[in-house]
Amino acid sequence: MPPRAGSGQRVSKHRSTLSLQKTEISIHVYDLLPPGRLSSTLWTVGASLLHSGVVINGKEYAYGGHQERGVTGVYWTKPKTVPPGGTFRCEILHGFTLATDEEIEATLRSASEAFLGTSYNILTKNCNHFTAYLCQKLTGTPSPGWLNRAASIGVALPCMVPREWVEPPDFETAEGELLDEDATDEHSRMLGPSPPHRLGESSNSDGSDDGYGQSSSRRQQVIRDTDGRRLPAAETAPRR
Repeated sequence: MPPRAGSGQRVSKHRSTLSLQKTEISIHVYDLLPPGRLSSTLWTVGASLLHSGVVINGKEYAYGGHQERGVTGVYWTKPKTVPPGGTFRCEILHGFTLATDEEIEATLRSASEAFLGTSYNILTKNCNHFTAYLCQKLTGTPSPGWLNRAASIGVALPCMVPREWVEPPDFETAEGELLDEDATDEHSRMLGPSPPHRLGESSNSDGSDDGYGQSSSRRQQVIRDTDGRRLPAAETAPRR
């Protein structure tokens, strides 16, 4: 018996759907407050000051602030690279996307344009807002709201938020010395704005930059958000 009209189209569409490759979207969560009673208590009640990154195809994408106009604050690191002053808390399997690699890269480019380094604000446009944005674009569902609960409280009740929530101290080593912000993982890069730099490639032709695309000769400087708050090292995006 010959197949019914239209059945071939249905079979072809079914096979096409089955052949689509799913890409896992995970979230890595870090606590920005120094280990101690305050951070433990806030984590328990779900109100910690957190940093997060979205893991896609072996790279962890995050957002931070800097002072270079017109340059994105979006960058990637090797997954579970703990930011200066941070403590890894958990991994969340958020979901999957059926987008192709080209579509994922286009989404990352769009995100990098929407999240410039000079637009960073600890309370209103931080790394967790970026995580929610990217997860929404790729899976149709934003990241869990509790990731940004401290910032939400800070916006609603600014007078009740401890200073440590919005301005945690710089990370200190066991010897009590401030961590050198240039001492970062070599598998970390800022998203390049245009060719010939591809996602994750260093922007310095002489290869003298450190793991975050920063020249080791650059001096540390205080980076502030749009409201003038000093950014902790964990929330400072690498400079190109």
